[in-house]
Amino acid sequence: MEIHVHLATATKLFCACPVRYDAPPNSCVCEVCLGHPGSLPMLNRRAFELALLTGLSLNCEIARHTKWDRKSYYYPDMPKNYQISQYDLPLANKGWFEFDVDGAPKRVRVRRAHLEEDAGKNIHDTPGCTLVDLNRAGTPLLEIVTEPDIESAEEAYVFCTELQRLIVHLGVGEANMQKGQMRFEPNVNLAIEAEGREFRTPISEVKNLNSFRSVRQAIEYEGRRQAAEWETDHDYVLDKRPNENRGWDADRGVTDFQRGKEAAHDYRYFPDPDLVPVEVSYAMVEAIGCGMVEAPVARRRRFVAEYGMPMKDADTIVEHRATAELFEQVIAAGAPAELASKQFVNVWLKLANDRGVAVTELGLDAERIAALAKVTDAGTVSRTAANQLAEVMLSRPEPPGKLAEELGLVQVQDAGATAAWVEQAFAANEQAVRDALANPKKMQAAAGFLRGQVMKLSGGKADPKMVGKLIEERLDGMRSG
Repeated sequence: MEIHVHLATATKLFCACPVRYDAPPNSCVCEVCLGHPGSLPMLNRRAFELALLTGLSLNCEIARHTKWDRKSYYYPDMPKNYQISQYDLPLANKGWFEFDVDGAPKRVRVRRAHLEEDAGKNIHDTPGCTLVDLNRAGTPLLEIVTEPDIESAEEAYVFCTELQRLIVHLGVGEANMQKGQMRFEPNVNLAIEAEGREFRTPISEVKNLNSFRSVRQAIEYEGRRQAAEWETDHDYVLDKRPNENRGWDADRGVTDFQRGKEAAHDYRYFPDPDLVPVEVSYAMVEAIGCGMVEAPVARRRRFVAEYGMPMKDADTIVEHRATAELFEQVIAAGAPAELASKQFVNVWLKLANDRGVAVTELGLDAERIAALAKVTDAGTVSRTAANQLAEVMLSRPEPPGKLAEELGLVQVQDAGATAAWVEQAFAANEQAVRDALANPKKMQAAAGFLRGQVMKLSGGKADPKMVGKLIEERLDGMRSG
């Protein structure tokens, strides 16, 4: 897998042009990124630091000496006819990235990560011609290349989603695929066992995939296509048929041949004479390493182990770094972990999504979020009432306990009053009572329905635990009577 990541810098890799995705075509360009004669590039230090941080987070070895190379090619999206890249001395190599597939750990080796400038963008929307927007030319681009350790479309899908999360968590890039800030290029071939031998089909590199769904679908299609090619022609194998670059047509659900796949010698790499090598000191690596954060995969595993959270809830909370950090602050403030995680997913994240913001932008600190979990856990308010209370807390500064009293949401712990509501619910729902007593298929659902009716009669104030206990006692008494 080859992954291209735009780094979150204000300016391009070798010039001062701004990195913008909403600017008019060809408005963010200068002599350097256009390759005008006499112009000289100058390295963006911040881009190098972000690339280094990513390499460290991918468990890579960091090169102490690295240089810049010219990668020659003749396409209109790079008017100087070469791309400044790194060839034989990448800044990071020999790393690995681990993630979970169906609950089992999967480790993919990282062959290298190197820094280069992106090309411009060819636009094919106008019949009869190709338009070129060079605003993207020169944007800092980190290319991550894995070893061939991914064995299925599903593994590739999970790998891509988890890698994108890591990039965003680190803050090294926005990784917005709709804007082209992260692109995936899987190199696909098959190992076919037949006739007591193994046959390897030619490699197809599917270019510039900008969604996780496209990654999965393109790999699945390529597997089917290559298998069919081999069934038709057993000479469709490596060394007998050329490798290919192919494009993904999402509308048709197929890949199309673009050109033969280039090898290193096709690019005629040679050291860039205008840029000095970069010497990376131990002090620099140590300083950059301070910016590392816990990877989303590791944090999700820890949440499940430490807090007893369901994997789905942990995955939802870990989706955004700031949300996960706020959740841990809520736990540190004394909130019970299991209840706090449920309220985060079912209450706070829902309120945030309804408003189009993150939980951290709701205007509540960890202490107030923890306070709601505490009063719920103590039985002061029911979990249903806590949902109402949470919305009020967004506009009121009072503690949740005080708000509950004012709004009449304090949970009733009076066994006599609760028993009276139970009697009313039984009297008004005789069929449900009969089902709860004697219909094995409906017994559980009927009891749940009766609990709901009691909560409705109480206006949500009854203690659900007490309600459940009293209903079971009432049913047991009717069975024995």
